[in-house]
Amino acid sequence: MTETVSYLNRLLVYRNLLENDLIKDIDDLITSEKNEQKSFQIAADLIAWAEKIGISGNLAENRILYEISRMETIFSYTADKCNGNLANGLLEAAAHDINILQEMFKKGFKGFLPDYVLDNYQPSLKVTHKNFGDVKEYFSSDLSAEEIVKKLIRHYIKYGYGEMAYFRAFRWDTEKGLVGVKNVDTIVMDDIIGYSNQKEELLGNTQAFLAGKMANNVLLVGARGTGKSSSIKALINEFYTDGLRLVEVDKDAFKQLPQIMSTLRRLSKKFILFLDDLSFEEFEIEYKHLKSLIDGSMEARPENVLIYATSNRRHLIKETWDDRSGSEIHTMDTLNEKVSLSDRFGITIFYPSPNQREYFQIVEELAFKNNIDMPPKELKKRAIQWEMGHSGRSGRVAKQFIAYLVGQKDSLPPINLDHDNDDDDE
Repeated sequence: MTETVSYLNRLLVYRNLLENDLIKDIDDLITSEKNEQKSFQIAADLIAWAEKIGISGNLAENRILYEISRMETIFSYTADKCNGNLANGLLEAAAHDINILQEMFKKGFKGFLPDYVLDNYQPSLKVTHKNFGDVKEYFSSDLSAEEIVKKLIRHYIKYGYGEMAYFRAFRWDTEKGLVGVKNVDTIVMDDIIGYSNQKEELLGNTQAFLAGKMANNVLLVGARGTGKSSSIKALINEFYTDGLRLVEVDKDAFKQLPQIMSTLRRLSKKFILFLDDLSFEEFEIEYKHLKSLIDGSMEARPENVLIYATSNRRHLIKETWDDRSGSEIHTMDTLNEKVSLSDRFGITIFYPSPNQREYFQIVEELAFKNNIDMPPKELKKRAIQWEMGHSGRSGRVAKQFIAYLVGQKDSLPPINLDHDNDDDDE
């Protein structure tokens, strides 16, 4: 069978589809004499893609829709950049392409590709892709091309395009620049037990930022394992569809902070610059780059960027007694310099170590979530023993304890319950 009309070659705003090797092969197959060997090669490539991504259904159609859901085009760029205020010319060009794609999907790929990749293929591990699922729903409905265009505009505003649609978190690489993180921590705020006031303050500042209101850079300070970093990571899972992205920056990249800001300023999404476990020794001068960026540089911080940092100590730059009694004439100048960085964060949120009662609460809730059926007295006793053998009380220690119980539930050593300590130290 020979197809004389090449659908994809008539595209305008979605011509980037032609650059995808697999889609080029599909288009070439449709517009040439049927080639059985090429047909099976395309089917093999589609199966490999579906198993890797975790997508089911008509793989030929879904491969194209998957690209549409997140690809960078002049249409997706302008929709996001202009907040949906597109001129008629671009709207008509987009509707033209949607009509072509609808026509191609209606005709289908029967006779060109094996049925088993077209008739509801099911991968071994199915994954939910919300942004792809939305686009698939648009095309499977009875909506007109113009109506689909309107929905796609809202889609690109919500999810973004290119890397902003593929990734919700990034790392800054000193050589490569912005690098997407494929496997992001799925933690949400409800997973962090306790610290309700701290989480509420962090959420409120972030919501103000996303709403275009004034918001502050935030420093989260407290003991190890209390949930400071987890609270920041949870924000992107909470607000990804509101346009929030996370960029983790290591201390050795602080010299490139102006370059990082220049990169993020050009993008339409809003970013939290994540500085984890922040502290400086006396001989480290990288803090000067951060200090200048927060408040003091000639170039203003981009409106779409906030800085959220975590630290185990309130004063980020190490202080010594020599700072107060040393030989320097103006000792207060040294002290002021060392506290000036932490003072430049508009909000400081403290995460104290839990007392015994709070520690037990964390343990009990984690045990419930992990289906651990153990008498409360025994759970409490074992939690005390675990805490005493580790680095004190914290949410992290409680999680490690629960992981131990889950892994060793069939071989736990006996425990003496005759002597119990029910005292809570507040």
